Amino acid sequence: MLGHYLEFSVRTSDILESLAFYKSLGFAEQESGDVWPHRYAVVSDGNLCIGLHEAEIASPALTFVQADLAKRARSMADHGFEFTIIKVDLEEFNQLGLQDRDRNNIWMLEARTFSPPDESIDNSVCGGWFEVTLPTRDALRGGRFWAPLAPKLLELREEPTTHMRFDAGGVSLGLSESIALESPSLCFKCPDKSLLASVIDLQGIVHKEFPGFEGAFLELKAPEGTKLFVFDSDFLGEAYEVDESED
Repeated sequence: MLGHYLEFSVRTSDILESLAFYKSLGFAEQESGDVWPHRYAVVSDGNLCIGLHEAEIASPALTFVQADLAKRARSMADHGFEFTIIKVDLEEFNQLGLQDRDRNNIWMLEARTFSPPDESIDNSVCGGWFEVTLPTRDALRGGRFWAPLAPKLLELREEPTTHMRFDAGGVSLGLSESIALESPSLCFKCPDKSLLASVIDLQGIVHKEFPGFEGAFLELKAPEGTKLFVFDSDFLGEAYEVDESED
C-alpha cells in the first residue's frame, strides 16, 4: 500500500552543514532531480538514503514512492486513513502525507526524486545500517496502524521493552517503547569502533556514550537533529536483508 521505500526525509536549516556531516561519516552524495522548489540533497551508504530538505517539511518522515496516488488516496481513505497532505493534481508533483498514532510522519510521492544509489557504495564509518526506529507509547497499538501498510512482521520482542520490526516497502522499520528514544532515529552495527572514534574526534561530532537505547554504545547527533545510534550488533538478531525481487 505504501509503495517502495525512498528515503528518510529530514528538514535542515543549513543543507551544506548537514551534507558535510554525513559526508564526514562516509555517506556518499547522490544525484538528485529538480522536482523540489527548495534546496535538496541526498546521501547514502548504499542501503540507507537520507533526504536533506532545506524547507519547512514535516520532519523527519519515512518517504515512499507509489504510482497513481489519487487512486491510492481514495483506497486508503476508505480504510480509515487520514491525510495531512493531499496533492493529487495533473499539474503538480503528487504527494500524500499522513501520521501514525504516535505522530510519526509518512510521505508518499508519485516518483523518485534522486537516482538510485550505486551498489558499490560502502557502509559509512557507523557500520551497517539495519533499522529506522520510531518511538511509540504502545507498540502493539502502533503495530495495528502499521500492519495494513507493512503486513510483513519481521520480529517481535516483549522484554525488556516491547519492540516490533516490520518490512515497510523494503525498509526495516522498528517500533520501540524505549523511553530513551525521543524521535525517529537510525540504527547501525559498527565493526570498527576505533575508526569511528577517530572520525568523531577529527570532525568534532556531537555524541553521547551509552545513551540508554537498546544497548547502543554511542549516539551521534547530526546538525539538523537526526540521531544515529551505533551498536555492536543488531539488538534483535541478524540484520534484515531486503529481497530486491519482492514487490
